[in-house]
Amino acid sequence: MAQDNTSPETTEIEEIEDFIGTDELDALRAERDELRDRFMRALADAENSRKRADRDRREAEQYGSTRLARDLLPVFDNLKRALDATTDDTRTQASALIEGVELTLRELTQVMTKHGMTPISPAPGDAFDPQLHQAMFEAPVPGTKAGQIIQVMTEGFMLHDRLLRPAQVGVSSTPAN
Repeated sequence: MAQDNTSPETTEIEEIEDFIGTDELDALRAERDELRDRFMRALADAENSRKRADRDRREAEQYGSTRLARDLLPVFDNLKRALDATTDDTRTQASALIEGVELTLRELTQVMTKHGMTPISPAPGDAFDPQLHQAMFEAPVPGTKAGQIIQVMTEGFMLHDRLLRPAQVGVSSTPAN
C-alpha cells in the first residue's frame, strides 16, 4: 500500500478547487486579501483617531481658556498701572485702598499662575527677543547697545508653552562704536 504524503489541508484545497474552480478560488483569495488590507487600514485609522482625540482633549484642557486669559490681561495691566502711579503722599492718605489694590493684584497673579499663565518680565538692559517681545519704539540711548531693552511698557504672558501676549518694550538703536 502506497503512503499518501499529502496533508489533510492540501487535500481540502484540492477538493475546493475541483468543486468551484481555480479561477474562482483565486478571486476569493484576492477578495480575502483586499478585505484583510481594508481591515488593517480601518484599525490604523481608528488608532489615529483615538490619538488625535486624546491630543485635542489635552490641548482643550490647556488652551481652552485662552480667550478668558487674554481678557484678564487688561485688568492685570490696570491694577499694575494704578500701583505704579501712587506717590508717597497717596500711600499715606489712602493706604487701605492701595493695600486692597495690591492684594487684588497679588490674588489675580496667583490665579493666573495656577492656570498656567506665566509673566514675561524683561528688564532694561536685557536683549530683545522677537519671540517674546514686541518693540514699540526704537531710540538711541547712550551707554546701551543696539537691541537692548531700554523700557518695559507692559509685561507679556505665556499660557503654558504658548505666547499669550508679548512684552511691549522700547529698544535701543544706538549703533555700535
